[in-house]
Amino acid sequence: MNLLFILEIFFILLLSAIALYIFTARRYQSSDSVANSYDQWTEDGILEFYWGEHIHLGHYGSPPRRKDFLTAKSDFVHEMVRWGGLDKFPPGTTVLDVGCGIGGSSRILARDYGFAVTGITISPQQVLRAKQLTPEELNVQFQIDDAMAMSFPDASFDVVWSIEAGPHMPDKAIFAKELMRVLKPGGLLVVADWNQRDARKKPLNFWEKPVMRQLLDQWSHPKFASIEEFAELLAATGFVEGEVVTADWTEPTLPSWLDSIWQGVVRPQGLVQFGLPGILKSLREVPTLLLMRLAFGTGLCRFGMFRAVRNNKVTANELLEVVDAKAIHH
Repeated sequence: MNLLFILEIFFILLLSAIALYIFTARRYQSSDSVANSYDQWTEDGILEFYWGEHIHLGHYGSPPRRKDFLTAKSDFVHEMVRWGGLDKFPPGTTVLDVGCGIGGSSRILARDYGFAVTGITISPQQVLRAKQLTPEELNVQFQIDDAMAMSFPDASFDVVWSIEAGPHMPDKAIFAKELMRVLKPGGLLVVADWNQRDARKKPLNFWEKPVMRQLLDQWSHPKFASIEEFAELLAATGFVEGEVVTADWTEPTLPSWLDSIWQGVVRPQGLVQFGLPGILKSLREVPTLLLMRLAFGTGLCRFGMFRAVRNNKVTANELLEVVDAKAIHH
């Protein structure tokens, strides 16, 4: 078997793998496609095994330093609490965790800060697993709900909290309005999200467009907003007191992408636990993780943080509730 033949075989296999990767993408079609994707990732247990209870990036400090992968993820929650000012809120504060996954962050908010947390996700399997992982003594509840049309009345929560849920939302303006709508007057919104560079100022170039297409298609994302765009959409809801505060956490979260791939090397017991199908499914995610590292490392994507306070503006629904209450009283 000569070298040329070996190279030909390798080239054919490589092209086949690329074609398979592209043509089996989990493109966003509707909220059902997002729910189905997370149901599958939750049912097989692979994502939880490697990423732990926190299905989000970790915080490695600024400048970043070596840190245990799972520790970095829980550290992210505490850093977000401090950045958002939630550490100044008393026990019993009501918190809505939008896009709660399997409840890792919700449990930290309840256990370490004494908050009363409600976690919502569009995935039934995530709700089921979140309940299984949550001790009964924690003041946490989970339910299926759509962040684009939440079932809660206006002004329901002291705090609305969300990590990396925004890319799954097809209409960012509606998402922004829903987040602010369910906040009580004076309540606090704290959001962490994947964002793309503001293309209004610097359009995507010839190589960035296909990379962004794969970042959207592979993980059921309809689109990414820029940090600037989403801050503008929050302000445009009319519910924000003062200004929307933003920050860029790309640097402290950047090591997460390669670290997540490295978990497959340092934790080989997963290969035994999930067998060949699990190995193939895990390997399939590696190109997307590498593309994410490329995008966040070159400035195509940015990790955005958002903080806003709800003003005292009364919505139409809140006004009707006041009128109904007065009618009942009389």
